[in-house]
Amino acid sequence: MTLQAKLDAFKADFEAGKPPYNRPHSVVETMHRATAELIASGQAERALKAGDKAPLFTLNDPQGIPVSSAELLLKGPLVLSFYRGVWCPYCNMELQALQETLPEFEALGANLVAISPQTAPNSRKSVRQNNLSFPILSDPHNAVAEAFGLRFAMPDYLIDVYKGFNNDLPTVNGDASWTLPMPSRYVIGQDGVILYAEVNPDYTRRPEPEDMLPSLRRARGL
Repeated sequence: MTLQAKLDAFKADFEAGKPPYNRPHSVVETMHRATAELIASGQAERALKAGDKAPLFTLNDPQGIPVSSAELLLKGPLVLSFYRGVWCPYCNMELQALQETLPEFEALGANLVAISPQTAPNSRKSVRQNNLSFPILSDPHNAVAEAFGLRFAMPDYLIDVYKGFNNDLPTVNGDASWTLPMPSRYVIGQDGVILYAEVNPDYTRRPEPEDMLPSLRRARGL
């Protein structure tokens, strides 16, 4: 089953209110409204895209060790996944799919990292729960996401829904701003130029990990 097929099946169960979700239809409508407004804002179209220069960054991994994009790019192309957090089932399914494809990325000389606003303990939880062998880097205040054009502020009515889920993002992220990155996937060449970009204002839609392989092959001259 493809990643998107798994996401679609989860979404259908969630929106139908099947146990254990049991969400009122009004909650689903509110979440649809927020997604539609983010799409309509055009922010995804203004985010960095293929051909743009990627900003350099240094972020800590779950053990507090700094990871530099410049150093990773010395070794080969870099695959980035901007990840909303351990609380997001769609994101967790995406990380699992990326993990399954990791050997193919590595065979093409690429490194893979995920970037999330969540704190290190929550990233460690994500790594454990999803059986990951690649790091989730903590992006305080979504600063790197902002540099890529991905950071957005959640509307008040959506914050109320999240609070109803007991989803306390200020605690999860160590940041009171109630901001998130749009889920996004990038391939960056060793010269720092973005070779592939997919930005998803609809968090239920994700590209297949295999979609990045042609860009990685071109980066290797294959």
